[in-house]
Amino acid sequence: MEASRRWPPEAWIPLLAGIYWLWRAPEHGLLGFLFSVVPGCLLLGSGVSMLLMPGDRRISQFTALGGILGVLFSFPAFFVVGLGSGLLLMLGSATAFVISGFHSVRIEPPVPGVPEPPRSVWGAAQVAADEALLAVMEATVPLTDSAGNQRVAGEVDAALELFERRGWLEKPSEYHRLPPALHSPHLRPRRVRNIEFEHVSFESEYAPDAEEPGCERWLSYATNGVGHAWVVRHPGPPRPWIVCIHGFQMGAPLIDLAAFPPEYFHRRLGLNMLLPVLPLHGPRKIGRRSGDGFISGEVLDLIHAEAQAMWDMRRLLGWLRDEQAAPAVGVLGLSLGGYNAALLASLADDLACVVAGIPLTDFTRAIYRHGPPLHLEDAARRGLAEESRQRISTVVSPLVLEPRVPQEHRHIFGATGDRLVPPDQVRDLWEHWERPHMVWYPGGHLTFRAHAPVRRMLRSALRDSGLTS
Repeated sequence: MEASRRWPPEAWIPLLAGIYWLWRAPEHGLLGFLFSVVPGCLLLGSGVSMLLMPGDRRISQFTALGGILGVLFSFPAFFVVGLGSGLLLMLGSATAFVISGFHSVRIEPPVPGVPEPPRSVWGAAQVAADEALLAVMEATVPLTDSAGNQRVAGEVDAALELFERRGWLEKPSEYHRLPPALHSPHLRPRRVRNIEFEHVSFESEYAPDAEEPGCERWLSYATNGVGHAWVVRHPGPPRPWIVCIHGFQMGAPLIDLAAFPPEYFHRRLGLNMLLPVLPLHGPRKIGRRSGDGFISGEVLDLIHAEAQAMWDMRRLLGWLRDEQAAPAVGVLGLSLGGYNAALLASLADDLACVVAGIPLTDFTRAIYRHGPPLHLEDAARRGLAEESRQRISTVVSPLVLEPRVPQEHRHIFGATGDRLVPPDQVRDLWEHWERPHMVWYPGGHLTFRAHAPVRRMLRSALRDSGLTS
């Protein structure tokens, strides 16, 4: 690998594409000029940065974003600067997008135990899609100021003292109390994308321990106090169920039912489906966007979010068995949902199988990989150390709690070129789970459905566990 290589030749493509965008910008009129400046500056700036700051992985993110915006903005350019110039703008932007993937693969060191990512145009494009999404997430994530970092550090220190005293760090499963049974939740019929489903809602009844720092703040999130789930079920005799856990910033029926298509699980495989909404997501959101507050900012909010997710899902599992007479239940999670699927497999009994797809497994490592360096340095100066974040996360870590699902019914799939969830996190879950059935596909985080080995693994996991025939 040549992570620190000076003057990488691929840098010239986004650099020249950016120059061309800015050169033609005055011809686009005032509105067109403003649109042209965005991809032009992103591409030019990231190309120059590749030349002058070798090895910085964030550069590829903004190259990819500039490439996508350039392709989109080139369509109206056809009508302003003509077919030939419009094609050059589009071609330069598309090429820069793919180049960002090649650059990302080149500078990323190999991960022991993980196959090397593909070095093809299609493979680079998949990596670039991850990079563009990361650019948007990092550019829009809210940041805590210095006073907030100091307050959070105090909360974490107080929580560590409490957790140590209660024995939760040594026996993290005891942090998770057994929730009460869920009886007769509210169900109402809904329809989206020509899919009929039922919207389940219920009072969560979750509350952190009264001594935990951040307890009052967590309980003040009123919308989060109601649990939600989407149900797609067959009439007639009881059937096996698949619990599908969504990823970060999802939690809406339109998105969730696209990620877990009922056309496949419900109609083709004949399963009933339960899609729980994670805390702070979808109708439970507390910010402008679904998922705001889950990962960024308040460390104790993250702990409480995961604890409540486990509380709510264990209540829903009881409802499936007690009131829906479910003969068997399997769990499938994607990304953040993979984290929750793995954690649920350590707390729930009698799951037929668990499939952790492209699973995030370590919040702290993800934060220190993707987070703004200066912000993290300020947090450390205020007393919020990486080690403290890691220790407090022990109580909700799938890499610490032991799975209750038999080893032969644990399954994992991961992407060798994943940029949102680095492959070492997936590998570590595989090691902790005693190396169960594992599929690595040659692509990025967002493209798992395009890979046949993933589909074959999922089908075999459901069949071997008895959920399907």
